[in-house]
Amino acid sequence: MLHHDGHDVVVVGAGIAGLAVATALVGAGRDTVCLESRERIGGRLLSTAAPPGALDLGATWFWDEERRVADLAARLGVGTFEQHLAGDTLVQDATGVRRLPGNLIDAPARRFVPGADALAHALATELPTDVVRPDSPVTAIHRRATGGLEVRTPSSVLHAEQVVVAVPPALALARIDFGTELSPELVRLARATPVWMGAVAKVVARYPDAFWRDEGLAGAAFSRTGPLQELHDMSGPDGRPAALFGFAPARAVGPGFAQAVTAQLTQLFGPAAAEPETRQVQDWSSERWTAPPAVHHLADYSLFGHPVYQRPALGGRLHWASTETAAQYAGHIEGALAAAAERAVTASLTTDEVNSCSP
Repeated sequence: MLHHDGHDVVVVGAGIAGLAVATALVGAGRDTVCLESRERIGGRLLSTAAPPGALDLGATWFWDEERRVADLAARLGVGTFEQHLAGDTLVQDATGVRRLPGNLIDAPARRFVPGADALAHALATELPTDVVRPDSPVTAIHRRATGGLEVRTPSSVLHAEQVVVAVPPALALARIDFGTELSPELVRLARATPVWMGAVAKVVARYPDAFWRDEGLAGAAFSRTGPLQELHDMSGPDGRPAALFGFAPARAVGPGFAQAVTAQLTQLFGPAAAEPETRQVQDWSSERWTAPPAVHHLADYSLFGHPVYQRPALGGRLHWASTETAAQYAGHIEGALAAAAERAVTASLTTDEVNSCSP
């Protein structure tokens, strides 16, 4: 039996963008629900506990000019600290490993003491209990003959004046049936827009201590031979928990990948790197609620923040709010918050217009 309910706004996705949109709309007095496909919230903000802190399997950093993130963390009481920068860089190629003076990879950045997903959990905690609905994948969004939009999940049919899609556009087009109602231009654009980090695997290796720092290394490395192409220090404040992490093309993940990573870490950082306490591989391309099937073929990052994403679709009722659609800082947490803020205002204003026109 399908359950029918009506709302001012339905938000699709409870990553940081969707949660920020929902927070703004609830604050503006809008009847809002936020539908999340997964059982967990946070999207690409995903952290794993590693006392005394956490290790990020998704988004990790924010940068000094990114005020929305800094202000949100401060408001929510989520502590931040500076990324470790001191030390030399390692470069790995077919000839072996070279050490270059100074950190040639990392720029000054900040991290979240309890892990990046603490931002998402703190936002969700502020929302009324019935706003966020996990395990509710959206399967279809269509216009209603009587006005507004119909949003379907496997167990419900929702009616909304406005819908904010806070998931990557390519993912939305792959997983949600929009019928034939989106413009051909928008469909082409959405299907071609890359998913930030969607074709990447992130590998985190935790150690008893940050031994590389004792040797004057920053934990930063470039590799032309892989499997990890770029490595960084992911230790917490004062080096605890101690960890290194790297990025690999998701296509490299397969049988023998984990062993190849450990061999590479050992070649770069020496015998102490050979036995991590824990080693986690987060392959974002295999996450069906992050990456569409075509994710490996999407490479035109100039489509991020495209002007078409700044305009509502479906008669002014459908709004885009993932980090890929942000006009600034696209791909970053800051971009997600920027897109969320703008789309929440637009949806709220449009809902006012719709309501004022109602009899």
